[in-house]
Amino acid sequence: MKLPPEWHPQSCVWVSPPHAADTWPGCLEEAQAQFAAFTDLLSKTTPVRTLSALGIATDDSWVRDYGPIFVLDEWGKLHAHDFRFNNWGGKYGPCPNDDAAAAKLIEHLGIAFTHHDDFILEGGSIDVSGDGTLLTTEQCLLNPQRNAHLSRGQIEEKLAQTLGVSRIVWLPGGIEGDDTDGHIDDVARFVADGLTVCVSPPPGHPDHDIMQRNMAALRAAKLEVIELPAPQPVWFDDPNEGRRMLPCSHANFLMSNGQVLVPVFGQRSDDAALRRLDDALAHWTVTPVRADVLVVGYGSLHCLTMQQPESGE
Repeated sequence: MKLPPEWHPQSCVWVSPPHAADTWPGCLEEAQAQFAAFTDLLSKTTPVRTLSALGIATDDSWVRDYGPIFVLDEWGKLHAHDFRFNNWGGKYGPCPNDDAAAAKLIEHLGIAFTHHDDFILEGGSIDVSGDGTLLTTEQCLLNPQRNAHLSRGQIEEKLAQTLGVSRIVWLPGGIEGDDTDGHIDDVARFVADGLTVCVSPPPGHPDHDIMQRNMAALRAAKLEVIELPAPQPVWFDDPNEGRRMLPCSHANFLMSNGQVLVPVFGQRSDDAALRRLDDALAHWTVTPVRADVLVVGYGSLHCLTMQQPESGE
């Protein structure tokens, strides 16, 4: 079994449109409008399918983290992993619909799968290349609220067995405002084998120090690093949680069938980030997507999607 990189051809992308008013307090309709604009652009290259159309109920919309992780076997046949989802370390209480969504989707698709009742894993916490390298953060996968019963070595062994990776590169941590305990898809991403982009904030930015450490870890692993500009901090006055920093990151992009959909936030960093990605991905169409309201829910484009790779069947 092997988890293909995001640039592998995709048969569709699964979504659960924004529907939880508590996730987007006072701005759910605006988030839904940004999501609709995003999926309209995505559908130009890839079929977009919704869980709700299959009658699958969800507590929230972050299918990247609770949806199935699709892999291909040695013959290119589609297989799925259903890992446990515990609402990012139990931060938001029980999430029975989200935790059950992967199994229900897999059952609908009628494909072979493996259920992992003893292992918590969120799709946004990992990123892979085509040569068997996986990126993740210590902050997330070593968090005691995930798999405290497992050592670092045992977690690495589980990732190798299920996802077919041969090397794991651990970065220290994630960005401020991210409630997932440091998901990699807000930090650093593969755009080709051996080539990464990594968020690089200026001195004085809340994320500067940790991102410098992350880039050092990438370079120590002999990976090429393209520095991706970071938006200036954005704050939201949440009626439930008070004033909080939003996890705005241009790294939360989705690669899908020749198109790279990049979250932008109405800042000077938008154009610079798009240029960096356009230079790195010369044969891809880099498309900006406004996500300044979507990110109020603690995530954006990548978090709201889960790609299903094309299989050899």
